[in-house]
Amino acid sequence: MIRLEAVTVDVPDPAGGPRARRRILGPVSLELAERRIAFVGANGSGKSTLLRLLNGLVLPDAGRVLVGGLDTRREGRRIRRQVGFVFTDPLAQLVMATPADDVELSLRASVPDRAERRTAARRLLTERGLDHLADQSVYDLSGGERQLVALTSVLACEPAVVVADEPTTLLDLRNRNRLLTALTGLEQQLLLATHDLGMAAQADRVIVIDGGAVVADGEPAAAIAAYRELMA
Repeated sequence: MIRLEAVTVDVPDPAGGPRARRRILGPVSLELAERRIAFVGANGSGKSTLLRLLNGLVLPDAGRVLVGGLDTRREGRRIRRQVGFVFTDPLAQLVMATPADDVELSLRASVPDRAERRTAARRLLTERGLDHLADQSVYDLSGGERQLVALTSVLACEPAVVVADEPTTLLDLRNRNRLLTALTGLEQQLLLATHDLGMAAQADRVIVIDGGAVVADGEPAAAIAAYRELMA
């Protein structure tokens, strides 16, 4: 269970002076228990900030974020082992030269033997239909292939939760559908921010963020309808 308790996030506001702060999120209180939860909102609404709170990439200025009872302020390293994060741009997280090398890096803590690690990495890539790309440069891959490699690297750490921040934004329709199939087939809990309302409609719950606040929260049809009305 992930719980946000009266969470706020503030950032520096140069327009207001050297010590001024501007609130970009909150206060937000949520319990995130459903298997598939989608967050929707306009650019700058605060949804990406909210997602980054969930594994300690961003820490709250007030309130608490608890993951399985662990506080992100004190247990960030343990939480990041439980909550994997998929970024909008996969090149932001693919740090090695090839897909095989990147997945191996994720396996280093759990598979000490190098030969076993290489075998395990190739097996995971094969499961995603990426075995033929294992030794290619990540810069030679398509956007969809990179995103699937990034997801494979995250899953190699065996997290209990996968958080994805607008994972289809840079993808064409074919790769969007391919990634959607991979994400919806996960055993892990999936929390994602998206502008893709078709993807959001497949979630168990949709949360609408606007101006740093939760303005709608519930079953997908009603929440998406509220979002459409808000954007109109």
